[in-house]
Amino acid sequence: MAAAGTAGHGPLTGVRVVELAGIGPGPFAAMLLADLGADVVRVDRPGGGGLGIDPAYDITNRNKRSVVVDLKAPDGAERVLGLAGRADVLVEGYRPGVAERLGVGPAACHARNPGLVYGRMTGWGQDGPLAPRAGHDIAYIALTGTLGMIGAPDAPPAVPANLLGDYAGGSLYLVVGVLAALHHARAGGAGQVVDAAIVDGTAHLSSMIHGMLAAGGWHDRRGANLLDGGCPYYGTYRTADGRYMAVGALEERFYDEFTELLGLGEHASARKDLSRWGELREAVAARFGTRTRDEWTAVFDGSDACVAPVLSLREAPHHPHLAARGTFTEHGGITQPAPAPRFSATPTTVRGGPARPGGDTADVARDWDVPDLLQGLPEPKGTPE
Repeated sequence: MAAAGTAGHGPLTGVRVVELAGIGPGPFAAMLLADLGADVVRVDRPGGGGLGIDPAYDITNRNKRSVVVDLKAPDGAERVLGLAGRADVLVEGYRPGVAERLGVGPAACHARNPGLVYGRMTGWGQDGPLAPRAGHDIAYIALTGTLGMIGAPDAPPAVPANLLGDYAGGSLYLVVGVLAALHHARAGGAGQVVDAAIVDGTAHLSSMIHGMLAAGGWHDRRGANLLDGGCPYYGTYRTADGRYMAVGALEERFYDEFTELLGLGEHASARKDLSRWGELREAVAARFGTRTRDEWTAVFDGSDACVAPVLSLREAPHHPHLAARGTFTEHGGITQPAPAPRFSATPTTVRGGPARPGGDTADVARDWDVPDLLQGLPEPKGTPE
């Protein structure tokens, strides 16, 4: 039977998830599980926390429900263990050993629920010399070699927001691990711990590059390779109005169409001639500089030249293709990415805005049959009425 609050919303309908509140990759992973239909209960701490913004705008808490538990209180751990006993998955993002000290580590949770999938999200992992140390996305990706790949060769490495480490190398690997472990548990196996480290996931993302490096097809420096901006027909170019176009015309037929539409047919033979790449780059840059971004967008519209305008966050939802697909949606007055990926039989949706810290305690206590959640709780804090 589907868990209350999730009926008919995605392939994970009926899966119960406990999220111990944190910031960064843990909340995003739990949001993804919630987007897929899981009944995610976020255990917030008294006084709040999170991103330091109005909780009404913290989209990573959409599609969730929230209770407030003080894990440092004498009965705090017992309340969380009560939830863990009813859950399929628990997600936490503390430093190694913290959950154990609070009384909600894997051993305590598995004693209550042997089938529980216990997902641990950290930067450095649960072991190793750096495991107890603090860190953020930029440091994790720096050590894996991936940050050093990004940017111009004559400039410092470019910082890719926190998308590469926190979310790609962290959240997505945690979700894959949790779902694999959940499949194992439901196929007759026991619950287990999933150790998702951003350093591990980010390193794994570079698997193809390591293969190319070993084969001699990748130089271990920035801006010297096919996919890192070193290639003049795979990169970005400034337009006359100070905006940018992105070019990815790797294959010959796409490259031929690109040079033709750009008006540089005389440079078509430079594609495989590395000695002419500098000349080609200068010609492409000069040509893009003669028109605005929107003018070039019109030139390449409908072609297979693999060229696209570089849009801002506010522009992206209005692009005709993304608008037609509904890639972005609006809920509660906030324009935001819609759940992804898509499912033919179990479609997903944004069914609820960011959860108010503690605002769902009574409903969760009833739906999960954990009445202890209602005893002596502080007043909910967060989004104003």
